[in-house]
Amino acid sequence: MVNNITAERLAEEIGADEQFTLIDVRPEESFEAWHVRDAENVPYDPDKGLSEDRLNEVDALVDDRPVVAICGKGLTSTPFAFELDERGYDDVSVVTGGMEAWSKLYETVPIETADDDLVVRQVQRRAKGCLGYVVGSKEAAEAVVVDATRQTDRFKIAAQDAGLSVGRVLDTHVHADHVSGGSTLADEVGVAYHLGDAASERGVEYEYDPLSDGDVIEVGDVEIEALHTPGHTSEMLNYLVDGDLLLTGDTLFVDSVGRTELQFGEDDASRGAELLYDSLHETILELPDDTTVLPGHLAVTSDGRYENGSPGEPLAARLGDLRDELDFLGLDRDAFVERLTEDTPEKPANYERVIAINTGKDTVDDEKEATELELGPNNCAA
Repeated sequence: MVNNITAERLAEEIGADEQFTLIDVRPEESFEAWHVRDAENVPYDPDKGLSEDRLNEVDALVDDRPVVAICGKGLTSTPFAFELDERGYDDVSVVTGGMEAWSKLYETVPIETADDDLVVRQVQRRAKGCLGYVVGSKEAAEAVVVDATRQTDRFKIAAQDAGLSVGRVLDTHVHADHVSGGSTLADEVGVAYHLGDAASERGVEYEYDPLSDGDVIEVGDVEIEALHTPGHTSEMLNYLVDGDLLLTGDTLFVDSVGRTELQFGEDDASRGAELLYDSLHETILELPDDTTVLPGHLAVTSDGRYENGSPGEPLAARLGDLRDELDFLGLDRDAFVERLTEDTPEKPANYERVIAINTGKDTVDDEKEATELELGPNNCAA
């Protein structure tokens, strides 16, 4: 018998170390680029079926454990599962929606704060490594959302579960790895949407309320200060919450810093690196060591593992610890620029089209296209 399993249920079983074999039936190149943790690759063509060699491969991998099959959208894994069922496998499941569904899996994680009135929720998009935030005041029962992805309901629910209504929506910058949901969320709840005022230099065509360096947004007694931190992009803002928590977007991660050539290009990446060096040393590292850094991304490997932390656990770092441990922050200006520009990692998939969509110069036709544009982990770190 073939059963269906949701991406959420798959995540629960992985987290609980359930004993099963996860078989990804996509072509090898798709699998190598990006897959779920601990998956095994057995490419499958429904028109050809399972050869004896492939079936023997499956037998060796499964070793009498239950089988969970996954593909891009659930279209290929389903006939694969039925063929296993016909060949005597009695515990086979298919991940509904496949890797598309996996790419939309979220966890909402409370962030500990020193102020009982301050509420912070970190919204983790597991497969992409995107981190968004709900920041609000219990007493005011209101929040801002920072760096919403296009699954805007996840942020509405996170605010609602914390007893807060969304009063504003902010983006740290024009994203290159995923379609932003910031403007859409603001329209859906009828509130202001904010970007840094330097976004005008990038030709952003949709409406936003610009924020300048030093501007403060108040949510009840909670103060959120905008800090202009160019480098990864020219309009990048960090948001300092009550002087204690810093939402760094793609400026500073817990294990790296933001790359600079996605906006500035290969030829001008050094200019971006110089701007980033100044933002780090003249703004961020001027803050107290006890400042909590809350980044806009975490690193997810091609085999679906968090390089730092675990899904469902807070992803944060003490600024003083990063100052001591992150080698990027110990480099002088010239060495920093050279390090950032000489050996850049693979670029995010479809990043030029994603930037065009996030500046309003292009549109995405439907959910299917948006999902395909975003498939794969983010690659925004240097």
